[in-house]
Amino acid sequence: MTSSNSKVYIEILKQIRSIIVADGLVAGDKIPSERELSERLKAGRSSVREALRSLELLGIIETRRGEGTFIKNFGDHQLVQILGTYILEDVKVKKDLIETKYLIERDSIVLACERMSEKQLQSLSELINTTEFTRHEFFSGVVKGINNSLFLRLWQVISEYFLVLQVQDPTKNNKSLYQELLDAFSSKNVEKALHIYEKLAIKEIVE
Repeated sequence: MTSSNSKVYIEILKQIRSIIVADGLVAGDKIPSERELSERLKAGRSSVREALRSLELLGIIETRRGEGTFIKNFGDHQLVQILGTYILEDVKVKKDLIETKYLIERDSIVLACERMSEKQLQSLSELINTTEFTRHEFFSGVVKGINNSLFLRLWQVISEYFLVLQVQDPTKNNKSLYQELLDAFSSKNVEKALHIYEKLAIKEIVE
């Protein structure tokens, strides 16, 4: 996705949200169809489709087969909606996404040293010994391993937006560092684990 296309894409997301507000739609209401949104926004259907997909990944809308697309009833989980609004509006979005993801992962590293089970450690060991594995796959296992559903939800939403907004999220494997990090988990060495994570974070930001 080029910079120009990315700007158009974000603008479509904002316009869809504006339509939802202008039409007075609330949780449980059906939103205009992809075709209608395309006509109202004078935008290509493929761009509208991708924008709707990102809103669905955030948990703001849901598609019901044979019925259409509806605004989700958040109940007590307003955090997802707030985060979605923030991501669409803040001009520092990429920088803030990287920083937030880094902070969640860093805290998860600390908790992983305390909480990860032998089974979870073995699963990560098998992952990094495969021919191909991604950074996303590894840290998904780490965040799941700390048994904190809110951390996991936040990390998953932000990680999805790395893909949606084309924020760089390198998947080049550095198996020695990942193995060292895994060893630190096993020995419950928080200081060593954080030191290794900092090395990984620097590599991933600059590559």
